Amino acid sequence: MVPTKKEELRDLVTQTTMETYEELTPHLVQLINETNSNPELTESQKQDEISLHMMGFVKSCTNEIIIEVLGEILGL
Repeated sequence: MVPTKKEELRDLVTQTTMETYEELTPHLVQLINETNSNPELTESQKQDEISLHMMGFVKSCTNEIIIEVLGEILGL
């Protein structure tokens, strides 16, 4: 579907966002669980690692959303 109005574009972005976050969340949860169970890290280091995981997750989701929406619009 190629949006012709801002509302259609908003709906496309929203739907793609929900799908992307649902698809990528299990990997984030796995990374957080692995970090939390790593006995070699202090609590502070664990929090730092989890923050990095979260930033990477958001970046990955954002990139995927942009690619999917542009791909849909451009018919790729």
